[in-house]
Order: sequence, then structure tokens, then C-alpha cells
Amino acid sequence: MTNDFQPAATIDVLQKRALIIRRIRDFFESRGYFHVETPAISRDIVVDRYLEPIRVNNSGLLPAEAASTLFLQTSPEFAMKRIVAAGAKAIYQIGPVFRGEENGTLHNPEFTMLEWYKTGQTTEEAIEMIGELVEAAIGRTGTQGRSYGSVFEEIAQLDPHRAAIEELKEAANRLGINFEETGNEDRDHWLNLILTHSIEPGLGIPAPEIIYDWPASQSALARLKGEPQVADRFELYIDGVELANGYNELLDAGILERRNEENNRLRKMDGREELPSISRLLEAMRSGMPQCCGVALGVDRLVMVGLGLSSIDQAMAFPISRA
Repeated sequence: MTNDFQPAATIDVLQKRALIIRRIRDFFESRGYFHVETPAISRDIVVDRYLEPIRVNNSGLLPAEAASTLFLQTSPEFAMKRIVAAGAKAIYQIGPVFRGEENGTLHNPEFTMLEWYKTGQTTEEAIEMIGELVEAAIGRTGTQGRSYGSVFEEIAQLDPHRAAIEELKEAANRLGINFEETGNEDRDHWLNLILTHSIEPGLGIPAPEIIYDWPASQSALARLKGEPQVADRFELYIDGVELANGYNELLDAGILERRNEENNRLRKMDGREELPSISRLLEAMRSGMPQCCGVALGVDRLVMVGLGLSSIDQAMAFPISRA
């Protein structure tokens, strides 16, 4: 007889998880943010080269003339930005999000995301706030920041913003990374290979660490800045685990539409289905999107590192294997 009917996490862990989430809510409420709730199902979806949304059959949920495909949201990003465009100054949300093709020690198809936006906030202020949040939620102090370029120069001995593909491939070999080439590898493929295999495991040890100024080609929904151009993007790591991804948000709807089209081109090249490139977020941005910073943080991973667990399965009641 199996015990799959029982929660994967112990009751003690679930109680501590509830305390961490209460601390998160207190943190944002004390700073003037208000909690919002956005749809878990939408015909709009973040168009990302690597994120695979879970599709939901319309089955009468929308009129026949509307889009036949709906998506479980990979992030509340699009809907929350529409609220910002409508006039909200500081909002946050804690809720479930869904991603296909993700399962393992650090992944579950359904997980809990904390996401927040504040207008008029600088990147530096947003990064400082992440450190304050981590201290308030799980007591980890001393958050430091380093640029993406400096980390690659230290570990891989190259400039990730200028290095050619051959240099990146040579670095991967030098670092002892095992890989197989398919012929479709671009610069981002090699950068991500080096990052995940040789750099990420050492980030955020012993103190939380924020890596900023990512390659322009990995800008997602962040603005570009500088020369050479980099993405005004930042990520939080603790104990070698990526926990949060933040942007000084893109405001130009035309650029977002072009990025959607490019991501769909890359998805098609990777053998993935294209996603809708037109969304209500584009309309909201054209109506006037204020400057803001936004951050998304994985709550299950935060609980995992905060409690010293070895898997996010141990940080949630019912992972997919017991759902």
C-alpha cells in the first residue's frame, strides 16, 4: 500500500510555509502594495522561447468566434501589467502558475508564484527591495549584486556580451561541460549551457546574490540600456538556486510585438508551436504604460532554501506525483 494520499511536505513544513507567506504579505502591505487576483486561464500568454504553456480546450468557455485555445498562465505578468497601465502604483500577487515540460527537484508543473510591480522604481531600488524581502521572509541577510558580465569573466574567462560562438564553445569544453551539438545552437544556447552547468551552482553562497545586466538577446520583457546594450534585468540566487527574475519593464508595445515574433521564430526552429503574438497587454501598453519595475519569485523554491530542504516537492503539500 502506498501513502500517496498523504501530503509530500510534513505538517511542520506546511506550517512554516504558511508563516513565510504571511511574512511576505506583511512585507508588501506595510509598503503600500495591495494584493490583486488575475485569471489563471487566458487566451493571452507570455511568448517565451523556452516556457511551454499548458493549453486548455475552449469547450464553450468563450464564444465560438473567440480564440479556440486558452492557456493556463505561466505567469500573471500580462494581466498584472494591464492593471498597472490602468493606474495601479504598487501591486503584488501570490498564486498558482503552470508550466508544461517542467518536473524535477526544482520544478513542478503547478507552482506558487509571487509577483509584484511598482511604478517609478529604479532598478537599484528594486534590487535593494529583494534583499529586504528575503531577510523578512526567511532571515537570509547580506544580499549582494554582481553583473552577468563579471561572473562570466571570473568563471569562464570571457566577455559574454561580445564573445563569438566558437569562444563560448571552447569555454564550455574547457569547463568540462558535456554537450551534444545539433547544429541549431546560437549564442544564447552556449551562454545558458555555461551558466547552468558551471556558474549557477556557486551563486548565492553563502549569502543571497543578485545577478544583473543580462545579455540583450535575453531581455524578455525588460528594457535595454548601455553600450554594448544589455537587458535591464536581474535575478536572485540563494544556495545555487535561481529564485526570482526581475525587469525594469519594457514600455514600447511595438518592441514587445517584435520580440514576440522573434520568440515565435525561435520556437518554430526548436520544434515548438507558435504562441499568440497579439495580446491585450499590447493594447494596454499603447494606451500608456508607466515606468515600473516588476519581479517574479518562486515561493516553493523560497520555502525550500529557507527551510534547508532538498526538493520543492518537500515544500508543497501535493506535487504532481500526488495531485
